[in-house]
Amino acid sequence: MSIIYPIFTLVLLTFVIVFAVGISRLISVRRREVNPKLYKLMSGYEAPDYVQKVTRNLSNLLEMPILFYMLGVLLVALQIEDPGMIYLAWLFVGLRFVHTVIHITYNHTIHRLMVFVASVLTLLAMWIKFILFVALISK
Repeated sequence: MSIIYPIFTLVLLTFVIVFAVGISRLISVRRREVNPKLYKLMSGYEAPDYVQKVTRNLSNLLEMPILFYMLGVLLVALQIEDPGMIYLAWLFVGLRFVHTVIHITYNHTIHRLMVFVASVLTLLAMWIKFILFVALISK
């Protein structure tokens, strides 16, 4: 098992949302819900809720996951292949998927927060496991 697969899966989710942002913006312009100038400078107009949700979700996929990607690179560089770490990586990615689904669909704040906190705690556990592993091999 390799950390590359959960990393690649999260990258794919991010690209899906990138395309969703573009499509939602095109739809909003085509429906004449916004002036196309909104997307030129991202100011002066308010985008429809469906555009704002998917755009904000993309931002979410570029915030906390950066720590996941960094950890993945370190694991690959140090040739650390730990089944427990892979399990936690898949759990993190699964939680990010659930967070995305909640965010871009019914967007219940408490549900989204619970999944977000679970994903953050999972990532924290991964980092703690990593640093303990590094401390043990450096002795």
